[in-house]
Amino acid sequence: MWGIQITEQGGPDVLRWCELPDPTAAAGQIVVEVAAAGLNYIDTYQRSGLYPVSLPFVPGLEGAGVVTEVGEGVSRFAVGDRVAWATGPGSYAGLVALSAEAVVEVPVDVDLETAAALPLQGMTAHFLATGTYPLGPGDRCLVHAGAGGVGLLLIQIAKLRGAEVFTTVGTPEKAELATAAGADHTILYRDVDFAEAVMALAGERPLDVVYDGVGRSVFAQSLTLLRPRGMMVTFGNASGPVDPVAPLELSANGSLFLTRPTLFHYVRTHAELQGRADDLFDWVADGQLDVRIGARYALRDAAEAHQALETRATAGKVLLIP
Repeated sequence: MWGIQITEQGGPDVLRWCELPDPTAAAGQIVVEVAAAGLNYIDTYQRSGLYPVSLPFVPGLEGAGVVTEVGEGVSRFAVGDRVAWATGPGSYAGLVALSAEAVVEVPVDVDLETAAALPLQGMTAHFLATGTYPLGPGDRCLVHAGAGGVGLLLIQIAKLRGAEVFTTVGTPEKAELATAAGADHTILYRDVDFAEAVMALAGERPLDVVYDGVGRSVFAQSLTLLRPRGMMVTFGNASGPVDPVAPLELSANGSLFLTRPTLFHYVRTHAELQGRADDLFDWVADGQLDVRIGARYALRDAAEAHQALETRATAGKVLLIP
């Protein structure tokens, strides 16, 4: 098969299109022919060295496709089944071997590209809004990077749960996307101070929770927008990792809660994984959740796709097609 591999960590140029050995299904595994792989910021962190990996390394954690081989002990899936995954290392390839426990079934009314666009970002948005800080009617939240892959889904799920949504975006075009997703207040952070804009709209410290996938450039100001005992949820590093925070800073800002969640800890059992996926697929099938695929790149052009993501030239989900 052909796929993308890195033998050193660095910029997008370290992503190499090359021939790789076909995987086989060990006990408890399945092999899937990849229809589409999802591009995520974690892929760039692993490529750059922010998150160390063992080399050589085939990037990609997310995708969807069709089962071609079933290993010993696997009864949940059969050859020909349509599946998707969010935690499947090696997904930037034509074939990938996956633990059957990390894979979910894709219903017949959801196409494979949509299914590939949902697992990692969709389940991240799901656990943020339903688990980390479970939103409800009357809650006020701020979603940074509201036109990104997680952002557009998180806005929609927050609205499904009855919350009032503030969001930041970089351009008028992205503002239109966030507003169409249901955001109540869309702030162009390049034109105004986002914290001042939020307070002008809603008063001092109006927010129950901030969902931050941006990181360093927005973290400190975001703390100043939270009500006493509000929650700061930092789940990404698009502008760089957040600097260390003294516990007394959380106290001074109102006995705040700070968490750095990751999807892997919110899908610890297959039942929890399939349950989150089922919610997402049901919302898609019912027309309550719109999955915006912002760009499709041939897998061999993964370096170009990484460059676009890191320069914030994308909106919605980016897919890589083998």
